[in-house]
Amino acid sequence: MNKLELTEIVATNLNVTKVDAGRAVDAVLYSIEKALKKGDKVVLTGFGTFEVKTRAARIGKHPKTGEDIKIPASKSVHFKEGKALKDSL
Repeated sequence: MNKLELTEIVATNLNVTKVDAGRAVDAVLYSIEKALKKGDKVVLTGFGTFEVKTRAARIGKHPKTGEDIKIPASKSVHFKEGKALKDSL
């Protein structure tokens, strides 16, 4: 499913226009992004939790040459499914 398909489903379920549904989907995604940028967890009860995790810098191996390379620290978004979602699958 992509964003357009999600928007169409929201429009159908709420009996609103696709434009209004698109604005609602955009608002939700923007709110999640904003909270994650601040370092907050986003908990959607029954669905799951979005959280930013930090990976420490480390030394890796170049796959072709085998020489050591420095891998910088990075941040990424992690999602952990909620019990209701996990049980439904």
